[in-house]
Amino acid sequence: MKKNFPLSYIEISKNNLIKNLQLFKKIAKKGTKFSVVIKGNAYGHGQNEIVKILEPLVDYFQVDSIEELILLRKNSKKKVFILGYVQKSDIEEAIKLGCVLSAFSIKELFNINTFAKKLHKIQEVHIPIDAHLGREGFLPNMLPKLFVEIKKCKNVKLTGIYAHFANIEDTNNFTHAEKQIERYKEAISLAEKYGFTNLDTHISATSGLLVYERNKGIHPIIRLGIGVYGLWPSEHIKFLYKNKLKLFPVLSWKTHIALVKNLPAGHTVGYGLSFTTYKPIKIAVIPQGYADGYNRSLSNEGEVLIRGKKCRILGRVAMNMFVVDVTKVKDVKDEDEVVLLGTQGRNTINAENLAEMAGTINYEVTSRISALLPRVII
Repeated sequence: MKKNFPLSYIEISKNNLIKNLQLFKKIAKKGTKFSVVIKGNAYGHGQNEIVKILEPLVDYFQVDSIEELILLRKNSKKKVFILGYVQKSDIEEAIKLGCVLSAFSIKELFNINTFAKKLHKIQEVHIPIDAHLGREGFLPNMLPKLFVEIKKCKNVKLTGIYAHFANIEDTNNFTHAEKQIERYKEAISLAEKYGFTNLDTHISATSGLLVYERNKGIHPIIRLGIGVYGLWPSEHIKFLYKNKLKLFPVLSWKTHIALVKNLPAGHTVGYGLSFTTYKPIKIAVIPQGYADGYNRSLSNEGEVLIRGKKCRILGRVAMNMFVVDVTKVKDVKDEDEVVLLGTQGRNTINAENLAEMAGTINYEVTSRISALLPRVII
């Protein structure tokens, strides 16, 4: 075990994070502003750690909640978007901390105006458009009334309009994306007719930049999420950019063996008796589990890296432990390094590998890693 390193921890590569950001800046048209998405504990990478690295390199940060904004303000004065819902009781604090708020409804708009007036401030607001997403956002028939009401709110300033792509990363058929773009453009045009000009507009995250806006500068802001962390939005986009763009994973998940011992043939392993040895084997106990974010569906399926070799999980992943087969790992011993996610020697286990085995996506694999695990920047 490395001296002074925790038993289990998340390793963050500062160089890879910066390299990824620089790659996307080269892809975007010169002058494009970047809002790096740090919601969900920076997709599991550690909000504080990511903010400290990227603070001087980005234009905005984007969070989802008042709790994430509070944490951010302990480490950064950077301009920030809250694009999640902020309940009425938290609006005043959000305004005090400084942010651009998203108004999900006219009622919420009025609440923002009331608290901004109380604080003698003019609060910036960005309006979400439901451009065939069917989630948050204003539908076309709601916009005229919205724009009229915004003009009445003297302590609110509309500075932006945004939308989200529903499916631009998994397909070559852009029919739906084109419908979304058209509705979004109509909303922007309508806003201009009501006198709201020079608005900040943004619809693209990583996939939108790669598929829709590359080198075009269609909108002034890109909300860069999964890509900055060295992960692909989809296998489809990864294939499209094969040999054209290399992303560098930022996160490695490491722990150390808690125990090595031999089991005889016919011995059960773990809860539920889901695995029984059919010959004598050597096992290692790994001190991580589903409470740490390691998916229980990897039971009897997943692998870890020990001394550069892939070692299969035996039995069920428990809350804080699981067992792997180390029979073929030479000289294995207690406190040897274990890589759950990342590279060791010539082998790599990436978030896509874990996602496929767990029946999910890479976003969920990293985002579910416990915030209690220390993040170590290298």
